[in-house]
Amino acid sequence: MERRFTACIMAAGRGERAGGGEPKQYRQLAGRPVIAWSAETFARHPDCQDMIVVHAPGAAEAAEQALGPLALRVRLVEGGETRHDSVRCAMEAVSAPLVLIHDAARPFISPAMIDRLLAALDHHTGAVPALPLADSIARLDNGRPVPADRAPYRRLQTPQAFHTEALRKAFASHGSASHTDESALAHAAGLDVTLIEGDEMAFKLTFPDDFTRAERLAGGVALTVTGSGFDVHRLAPGEGLTLCGVFIACDLSLVGHSDADAGLHALTDAVLGAAGLGDIGDHFPPSDMRWKGADSALFLTHALTLAREQGLVPVHCDVTLICERPKIGPHKSAMKARLAELTGLAPQRVNVKATTTEKLGFTGRGEGLAAQAVITMRTEI
Repeated sequence: MERRFTACIMAAGRGERAGGGEPKQYRQLAGRPVIAWSAETFARHPDCQDMIVVHAPGAAEAAEQALGPLALRVRLVEGGETRHDSVRCAMEAVSAPLVLIHDAARPFISPAMIDRLLAALDHHTGAVPALPLADSIARLDNGRPVPADRAPYRRLQTPQAFHTEALRKAFASHGSASHTDESALAHAAGLDVTLIEGDEMAFKLTFPDDFTRAERLAGGVALTVTGSGFDVHRLAPGEGLTLCGVFIACDLSLVGHSDADAGLHALTDAVLGAAGLGDIGDHFPPSDMRWKGADSALFLTHALTLAREQGLVPVHCDVTLICERPKIGPHKSAMKARLAELTGLAPQRVNVKATTTEKLGFTGRGEGLAAQAVITMRTEI
């Protein structure tokens, strides 16, 4: 049956109980914003037609920055006062036959859970992941605990999956009341909703201790790899050169087939190395005239795309520029910002250094410039 879906990631909450001074969906978790974890999982699923991220009023820029390169695959929608209102806003933009509605604060969803939800929609209007209660429970009676039977109760998780038109009709018929989640709305509307097996890893980040737990677990759901790169270009008289994507006005130029940006070339090789995909010459041979004078940002973007197809995302990068001239110091901040933009990393996860060889060798004699780069990338196992 039809299994194409739109993933709606709800990120309009303030997340104040989690602490940290910023909405929890944008806080860093093992080198990536929380929202990027689930967005990456959806983006890699073959049945995901598109993604919608619902953000708080005025927070579109924060959402886009947190998503990094994934923002190119996402439609941003401004949410409402409550989660119920925000989901209603998202539903107006859903285009696929099925819709999965997910809390941004649940970073560790799995492709297997998504598959179970889609399979359940072959036979039901809605499907919700659920887990049994492990602890004994009690209801309060004037402040005193009264034991209760936990057997009939379940903990509901997200994503919650529905046939799109059925959920739209539920909003039309029963959407005037505010519901805590879509399963409550579906129940009120009389939809056929089934429960599927949930996942303890798909817990919601709510309190500060949840972030501590998530940081520990992040090392268990991800594999970290490292790649290194090195590049050299000859210096010649000229009217300026580009390094790490930043133009430096000076009386020098770099000689090469493309724009000869040694910093980006080294970083591109580092990405390809981490992904086990050869080197820059394999993908952009200097004999190919298509790359004559090309912006080296194209090379880095292509390498990152290839790495992401293998499930790899950048965590940190470090570039070292080795030369006597031009002076790099005044341009390091701009270079760092450009690298953050190209890689989708937070600025604090990017570093640019400069050094000389104390007048020794070809860089010391001013004949050329060298660059070294190291990148750390992470992939879900």
